[in-house]
Amino acid sequence: MLISPFQNLSKKQEQNLTIFLIVSTLILILCMLYLDSFLKNEVCKNGIISFELAKDIAVSEKYINSWNETSKIACGISLGLDYLFLISYSLLIAVFIHKFNKKLWKDSSLYSFGVILIFSLFFAGFCDAIENIGLIKLLMGSTKQQWSSVAYFFAIPKFVFIAIGILYILFNFVYLLFKKQNK
Repeated sequence: MLISPFQNLSKKQEQNLTIFLIVSTLILILCMLYLDSFLKNEVCKNGIISFELAKDIAVSEKYINSWNETSKIACGISLGLDYLFLISYSLLIAVFIHKFNKKLWKDSSLYSFGVILIFSLFFAGFCDAIENIGLIKLLMGSTKQQWSSVAYFFAIPKFVFIAIGILYILFNFVYLLFKKQNK
């Protein structure tokens, strides 16, 4: 059986970690949403998400050229903060998966699936870090297609693993509610 990386935490340690991750993730989300407001315009409608998913150097350059100096600085700060955020969100989602796994699936094959999902969230964080390298290179003036491709092809699995993790948490939450109602 696969073992969760959070298995050896005491109940108090797990609770403290969860609270810390919720608070830090929310603070970072608020900061990044504020910074993202500087990136949104008629050309780059979805801010940093548009930049992450540009895929083509011409599109990446179009977004960067649509930003003023303040926007470019905001983008750079946002990409720097994202290195903290990727640790925070990946751990937060992983901890919630661990909590539901422990409560609902301890002696089930779904437990192993949950542990695999936990590790996939760490991989999502890794993908996010590599994606950021591509975006930083572009922001610093590189005109090489490879950096748009790196950002795009690492953003896609990141978003997929995050979405699967969140869906797993939501599924487990709803399942737990139904389970409690039927007792």
